Amino acid sequence: MAIMVLALISGSQVCAGDDANGTAAPWSPNIYLDLRTNYSTLPANSFSIGLGSFSPFGTLSNLRTLLNAATLPVAPVLPTLPTLTSPASQNAWIDVPLTIDVSDRISLYGGFTASASNSGSGWSSLEVTSWNLGVQADIYQQNGGYFPTVTLQTTVTRSAPGSPLTVTSLNNIVEFGYALDEDETRGWLAGVQHTNVDVDSPLARINNNIVGWVGGYYQWPNNWKFTGRVGVQSFGGAQILRLVPFEPFTQPIVRLDLDRMDDDDNRLFGVTAQIAWVPKPSYTLTLRTPLYLMRN
Repeated sequence: MAIMVLALISGSQVCAGDDANGTAAPWSPNIYLDLRTNYSTLPANSFSIGLGSFSPFGTLSNLRTLLNAATLPVAPVLPTLPTLTSPASQNAWIDVPLTIDVSDRISLYGGFTASASNSGSGWSSLEVTSWNLGVQADIYQQNGGYFPTVTLQTTVTRSAPGSPLTVTSLNNIVEFGYALDEDETRGWLAGVQHTNVDVDSPLARINNNIVGWVGGYYQWPNNWKFTGRVGVQSFGGAQILRLVPFEPFTQPIVRLDLDRMDDDDNRLFGVTAQIAWVPKPSYTLTLRTPLYLMRN
């Protein structure tokens, strides 16, 4: 409901805008499938959330395996709790969100994620594992002033029926962008991300994940744009019964983006590389190939 209200307000503001002659300025939204093809590696006994949208399939597959192991009947003569370990894995997934840029300040999106994983015994079949719904909005724009642009992004992700574990995640990102020139082709970034994951089981709990970063961007005259972010990720750990198979950690995280833009700053192609220490390095590569149904 809140997203629909934002869309209506933004649409009314844009349609009400007049040009110098007092006539309504022509405007149409961008509508596109923001296709993202992802590949990641996950070390053994690790839990990864990262910077950006949370795609939980690979991590939750391991958590589901550990949950099954922890709830197996145990002989009463054992004096200690079992030791839970998860294998290293490779994960591939495709994000298919339908995105609507209702103005130059607000974007709405919603779609599904299809995933597959390989834990050493071969790749699983590609299946729909989650859906998501979100909004990204510039709640303040610099526009040549002294105060930076403030961008808020909120995404709700829910695992699909039949996925390894039923969870709901809420991912909130606040980023400040300070442009160093009037055309906003170079500038500085700083931000924070908070991720809350709720497991639909009393046997398991995933604690909050917080990421803070600084960075910058530069866009060349040929519309190639590079963005770099370096930060720290603090994860509160995950618990199964009285066991803690995923310990809390605070480790570095690096994300690099290279995008091809058009003259109106619409993304035509993008590639993202991320390294997150969890605490061993976890690598993620993302290709963005948006398919425009309508472009302003």
